[in-house]
Amino acid sequence: MADKEQEAYHPAAANGYTRSGEEGTTFDAKELRRQKHKKWLLYGVAFVVFQTGIILLFSMTVMKVRNPKFRVRSATFDTFDIPTTNTSFNLKTNIELGIKNTNFGPYKYDNSTMYFYYGEAEVGSVVIPKSKAQFRRTKKFTVTLDLASTNLVGNTQLTNDLSKGIVPLSSRSKLTGKVELMLIFKKKKAVDMICTMEVNTATQSLQNISCK
Repeated sequence: MADKEQEAYHPAAANGYTRSGEEGTTFDAKELRRQKHKKWLLYGVAFVVFQTGIILLFSMTVMKVRNPKFRVRSATFDTFDIPTTNTSFNLKTNIELGIKNTNFGPYKYDNSTMYFYYGEAEVGSVVIPKSKAQFRRTKKFTVTLDLASTNLVGNTQLTNDLSKGIVPLSSRSKLTGKVELMLIFKKKKAVDMICTMEVNTATQSLQNISCK
């Protein structure tokens, strides 16, 4: 009789153990799915942070538009005419200019004019033809003009400077144009150039060039 009761009891106990095993398996599967979901969520957050960093870096470097720099670089002289009286000068000059473009797109600029002064008196001017400075490059080119003291007749300061052999000059110009980024975006940029320099009459050279 006891054996029969035990036989009747064991299947129930077995069923109980089976349900417990199934519940454990189900819990493990849910925990695994939760861990996978958490992992993919972390991957997604990391990807968003990475993409945000790339966009910020891109906007701060490639898409940031900076002002190009326009400078007098050097000069040579084809004609260097200064009379012994040190009262005037007539110089045929080849001026090398440079436009430094640090942007990730070309800078296209319009025609402009460059003026040279002794004090406040204009002593020469030259047209800067429209062109472009390629991205991350310095465009170098040469213009030819006559520097003459026609407007300085009787200027005693000029006579003193010529006697000393150093003639201070300044140049001014302004470029207007656009920086093109990725062939789509265009940003207007105006570039002011103010340079000071000296003509050394003994060596017939341009020296101490300083530009803002």
